[in-house]
Amino acid sequence: MPVAGHRDLLVWQRAVELAIASYDLTKFFPKSEAYGLSSQLQRAAVSISANIAEGKGRGSTGAYLNHLGIAAGSLAELDTQVEVARRLGYVKSEHAQNVIEKIEEVGRMLTGLRKSLEGRIPKS
Repeated sequence: MPVAGHRDLLVWQRAVELAIASYDLTKFFPKSEAYGLSSQLQRAAVSISANIAEGKGRGSTGAYLNHLGIAAGSLAELDTQVEVARRLGYVKSEHAQNVIEKIEEVGRMLTGLRKSLEGRIPKS
């Protein structure tokens, strides 16, 4: 079945699940972090699926690849923020590990999609 829109993309679906898991993770943060690390982590998490969707909606392979690159950057940002939260003791390692596993899965999927799209661009 062809991909009609971003909602059909498994990577987008997993990225949305990652965002929800990330929000759940921030429930453990101290209230003093509501506008600090918690907010940054939530924004980075949502940015991943948002950029996948925006890139898909742009209608050109180049724009799509650009937005997937931005999504990959947000994924790396999220990974770093989860690690900082873990090291600060805001979350237990097992809670952080659940999110890290989702980050790794989305990362593999993004890499695969990017490689697939790069293969469609004519070499000059």
